[in-house]
Amino acid sequence: MTDEETIEKMIKLRLGTMAKTFRELLADSPGNQLSFGERVGLLVDREWTDRENRRLGRLLRGAKLPQAEASLENVWSDAARGIDKAQVRELGTCRWVRSKHNVIVVGKTGVGKTYLGAALAQAACRQGFRSLCVRVPRLVHELAIARADGSYTATLAKVAKVEVLVLDDFLIAPLKDTERRDLLEVLEDRYGNSSTVVTSQVPTKTWHEMLADPTIADALCDRLVHNAHVISLKGASGREKKGLNAQPTT
Repeated sequence: MTDEETIEKMIKLRLGTMAKTFRELLADSPGNQLSFGERVGLLVDREWTDRENRRLGRLLRGAKLPQAEASLENVWSDAARGIDKAQVRELGTCRWVRSKHNVIVVGKTGVGKTYLGAALAQAACRQGFRSLCVRVPRLVHELAIARADGSYTATLAKVAKVEVLVLDDFLIAPLKDTERRDLLEVLEDRYGNSSTVVTSQVPTKTWHEMLADPTIADALCDRLVHNAHVISLKGASGREKKGLNAQPTT
């Protein structure tokens, strides 16, 4: 079998990167020849790396990060802010995901809750977990549409398969009865099976009151709070700092 035939078979086996590397090795100068084991190792390593990069790309696109550049490495870590470097390092290990724990991030508007939620999803993707970021108002709207067009069960099943679900802007507005029940269905599927990250301007101690319905409030809080790592962010609004009033006059 000729080298070109080998390359063609690699391509048919969807080993495109391996085929490209093999061709490069064939064109290499005689003085830079590698051992047989080194050649095989290089072929496998290039193919492996390319597939891992493509897999990570798919996970990140599927996560729909609200801030594409978000990463735990860039989270402002300061004990006075409510999150220190030790917490960030621990969250970066994703042990909380493997343990099916939740993360709750609370704080006033502009302190970086959404960024932290997106950074947690990005870290989970890097560890191979399927993630999804969605604002709660949009999620309950999509579930209402799904109920109307008959895809409600399928939509719930799709969300349930996500290993890290980031629910942004929880309780930013009062929830209707159907919205509370829809959210309960989502959390019921996830409890003990996967992890949920919640960001909210409302402290957890007032969630029960804002959810209005005591029975559903008990059920929602039980599935979210009791196995959650709660982070309370403090400080000035980042948006305010970047606003027009913060710019020097000219």
